[in-house]
Amino acid sequence: MSDKEKPQVRPTLGPWLQHQLSSLLTRQGHAWLLQGPSGLGQYSLGLELARTWLCEQPTPQGACYQCKSCHAVDVRTHADLAVLMPETLALELGWPLDEKTQKDLDDKKRKPSKEIRVEAARDMVAFTQQTRSGGSTKVVLIYPAERMNHVTANTILKTLEEPPGETRFVLASEAAHQLLPTIRSRCQMHNMAWPDEPQSLQWLSEQGLPAADAPSLLRAAGGRPEDALMLANTGLKASHWAALPKAAQRGDLSSLSDSTPAQIISALQKLCHDLLASHAGAAPRFFLPADLPTAGSMASLTQWAKDLSQSLRTAEHPYNPGLMVEALAAGAQMAMRHSADKAQRTSAPRA
Repeated sequence: MSDKEKPQVRPTLGPWLQHQLSSLLTRQGHAWLLQGPSGLGQYSLGLELARTWLCEQPTPQGACYQCKSCHAVDVRTHADLAVLMPETLALELGWPLDEKTQKDLDDKKRKPSKEIRVEAARDMVAFTQQTRSGGSTKVVLIYPAERMNHVTANTILKTLEEPPGETRFVLASEAAHQLLPTIRSRCQMHNMAWPDEPQSLQWLSEQGLPAADAPSLLRAAGGRPEDALMLANTGLKASHWAALPKAAQRGDLSSLSDSTPAQIISALQKLCHDLLASHAGAAPRFFLPADLPTAGSMASLTQWAKDLSQSLRTAEHPYNPGLMVEALAAGAQMAMRHSADKAQRTSAPRA
C-alpha cells in the first residue's frame, strides 16, 4: 500500500474536547469564541472545528481524516483556511508565513512578532473576499485571539460581523476579557469545559507521559491537561515539583534551571498561592499539603505575591538570566523565612 493510500489516523482528541466538538457541530453560527484559561484545549478544539467545516465527508463526531481537504489541513496548505496567530507561535506550530514575512525573518531584518500583526489581519480580510477553492465554506482560525492589539482587532471587525460568502470564524482565547467588547459581541460564546481528573490522566497517558509523573504534573498545571503536557515537555520532573517548596525556602531553584524566567516566576506564584491558601485554612491547589513547609507570614507572602507580579511584567526583558534567577531565589527565601524565624524565637528557652 502506498503512502497516499494509507488511511490517515485521527489524532487523539481528549474526551472532554470530543464531547464539546460534537455539541458545537450541531449548532448554527458563523463566528464562535472559545474561551477559558490555558491548557483546556482551545486551539485543538478550534482547529478540529475548522477541519470539520472544511471536510468533504464530515460526521457528527468530526472530520473524516480521509479526504483531500483533511490532508490539506494536516500539511498546512488548505486554500480555504486562514490562520491568524503570532509569528512566534506560527513557527512553533508549523503554520507557514507569507513570503515577505518569512524573508524578513530569514534576513534578520526583525524578530518574529509575539502579537497578531495588522498586516496579517488585512491579508485575512482579502482572503475572505476571494472565491472559494471548491468547497462550501471558508474558515478563519484566530489564536490566541487576545494577541490582537486594538488596531488589528478593529481591522477584522466589519468582516467578522458580516463575512462575505460562506466564511466562518473560530476565535480561541485564553484571556477573552482582554478582547475588545465589539469583538466579543459579534461572536457566540463557548466556555471551555474542564476535564475531570481521570479523563486528564488518561489523555496524558495517551500522550506518553509516565503514569507515575502524571498526577503531580497535572497538579502543577492546576488541573489543566495541556498545560501539564507542556510542563513535561519543558523537562519538569514530578519529583522536582514536589521538592520545590522546601528547596525554595532554602533559596534553591536549581530544579527549575532549564526553565525561562517567566516559567520560574509562574512556578513561584503557584507556590505563593498555596502557602497563602494554607495560612487561610484552604486546601492547596498546586502542591500536596505534605509538600508545603510552614513558612512565611500573611504579610510577607502577600508582599511576595506583589513582587512576583511585578517581576512577571519584565520577565522577557534582556536582563542577565542568571542574576534574575538569583534575585527570585533570594526573594523566595526572604518571604518564606519570616514565620520560621519567628517560630524559632518563640520556642527558644528563656534565660
